[in-house]
Amino acid sequence: MVTTRDLRERAGDEPITMLTAYDAPTASVVDEAGIDAILVGDSMGNAVLGHDSTLPVTLAEVRSRTAAVARATEDALVVADMPFLSFGVDEAESVENAGRMLKEADADAVKLESGPHTVELTRRLSELGIPVMAHLGLTPQHVNRTGGYRRQGTDPDEAERLLELARDHEAAGAFALVLEHVPANLAAQVTAALDVPTVGIGAGPDTDGQVLVITDVLGLDDWSPPFSEQYADLRGEMAEAVTAFREEVEDGSFPAEEHSHVEDDVDGVY
Repeated sequence: MVTTRDLRERAGDEPITMLTAYDAPTASVVDEAGIDAILVGDSMGNAVLGHDSTLPVTLAEVRSRTAAVARATEDALVVADMPFLSFGVDEAESVENAGRMLKEADADAVKLESGPHTVELTRRLSELGIPVMAHLGLTPQHVNRTGGYRRQGTDPDEAERLLELARDHEAAGAFALVLEHVPANLAAQVTAALDVPTVGIGAGPDTDGQVLVITDVLGLDDWSPPFSEQYADLRGEMAEAVTAFREEVEDGSFPAEEHSHVEDDVDGVY
């Protein structure tokens, strides 16, 4: 089984793989494929819950789906995303919410969309035995402040602040760091500056690992970010399967004899 210590020790060594999953069947496939870590991301808001952002996702939704993923996972590290306003408002409440992800949902770690306000929280959680994966760069929970999903760290001041925050979170005890939608050369410099591993999404090839949203990987949406890759067209295959079902019901070929059971003793009831 992959642990947070295993990931820390792989910084600068073997590449780390991480994908999101939001249900047991998907988690089982991801785990059996040998992916190192499964992120139960608040990206579920856009990916599977029908929202246009991550902001409406609740703590209860993440906890329930994390538990489902954990039940189906044997080897991968399960990381639960802390949704908007579940942390950072009050320290005691933040600690309790994160701790419940481990106690009640069987997560192995939590992920925080990070900033100056999460450094001390990261330290406190780590002291209490709650492993923290920090997240810098594009942080979708701050979309209303940043004015959209634009690339981060694109000027020297932004880049310096991001590097400083990365170092601060490492010093506070974060076991890994997600870098999202930042210039590849900045991600490379942050990776070189840290002893903990970086996991990139839209951050170029020089991070210690890569993460993508599972619906993008599987081609379940008709659009995916430019920094992602569709490795299948499951949306197309699903459409074909659903259409075939409809057609067979309409023409009477389903259910066929092999799909039905006849019990002679009930003949003549009507």
